[in-house]
Amino acid sequence: MPRIKSRQRPGVLHQIPRSVWVLGCVSLLMDVSSEIIHSLLPMFMMASLGASATTIGVIEGIAEATAPVVKVFSGALSDYLRNRKWLAVAGYGLGALSKPLFAVAPTIGVVVGARVMDRVGKGIRGAPRDALVADVTPPHLRGAAYGLRQSLDTVGAFLGPLLAVWIMLAWSDNYRLAFWIAVIPGVLAVALLAFGIKEPEHAPGTEGAKATNPIRWQKLVELGSGYWWVVTIGAVFSLARFSEAFLVLRAMGSGVQVALVPLVMVAMNVVYAICAYPFGKLADRVSHTRLLIGGLLVLCAADIMLAQSAHWGFVLAGVVLWGMHMGMTQGLLATMVAHAAPADSRGTAFGFFNLFSGGVTLLSSILAGAIWDRVSAAATFHVGAGFCVATILLLSSVHQRRRR
Repeated sequence: MPRIKSRQRPGVLHQIPRSVWVLGCVSLLMDVSSEIIHSLLPMFMMASLGASATTIGVIEGIAEATAPVVKVFSGALSDYLRNRKWLAVAGYGLGALSKPLFAVAPTIGVVVGARVMDRVGKGIRGAPRDALVADVTPPHLRGAAYGLRQSLDTVGAFLGPLLAVWIMLAWSDNYRLAFWIAVIPGVLAVALLAFGIKEPEHAPGTEGAKATNPIRWQKLVELGSGYWWVVTIGAVFSLARFSEAFLVLRAMGSGVQVALVPLVMVAMNVVYAICAYPFGKLADRVSHTRLLIGGLLVLCAADIMLAQSAHWGFVLAGVVLWGMHMGMTQGLLATMVAHAAPADSRGTAFGFFNLFSGGVTLLSSILAGAIWDRVSAAATFHVGAGFCVATILLLSSVHQRRRR
């Protein structure tokens, strides 16, 4: 008898919908644009505009807190309109429009305005984009899908600093030229999203349902205790992780050439990109709490290395560990939100999750800058390690109680 060949199931990557791949490439291009700027901005503000570490911490904190506030409304609006794509296009478009402002900024005030505008754009696009990934992806693949999108996003995050290094070396530390070049990939990202993705007719589970205002007390209650526990985890986690601008400032103190400082962000994001998809895939099979605790342990180790010495070897080791923790946790937290939230309220769910996490990030970044200026750089990272330990103890305690 002839042997009947069994049909092999396609690999996980082949099962991930095309729209997720396109969204990942859009994120990649925008991150190239953003990271050219962000990898140079702390140095530009300190060396060219005379900003202190406290000022940089406040600016970064305000900028990072702006996006989550906007995400609440953009996520809720995407649920109400049942349209994720065009809100995301608007957000990416605003981000692209902010880039030229960095190139012409004569004062810190203009930098603040450009940074806030960029983060408003991120806020507009973030929740609808994350909800769109959940809409088009089967539940058993969501961890892998978020990991893939994050991995592609992070490829852009290390290509951006690499380009920044090349521009700074080739054009004698010309910050403003680097900022102008950053405009190009930003525009390409907007075009790819506008023409490369088709909006699903309806999010799963909403066919025939009447659209209602999702920011109502009853709707928030219906998100459930499981979802609000994930929000609490995300907020507490944000205490332990302040702005990555402080990694750049730490590298500045290591004695390396200014043009080479952005390589620390390259190193971090290479590790982040490598780790994001495997750990996202792992999140579909293992305990989310244990994986999150693992990520916190790695972040704690990163803080200890960065606190130990400003020597480039210690800085590089700390930055690599920081990238690993990002790869372990960022896709995981998005997966936890997607699993905990009802299908017709995912945009709102991602918005409120990011609101609380962003608010805490604002506080932690301001605190980090103040400790840096008033105590020392090492103390900033020691405090970060302390918050990691406190968060691990909290998660372990709750995890043990839930198992009883």
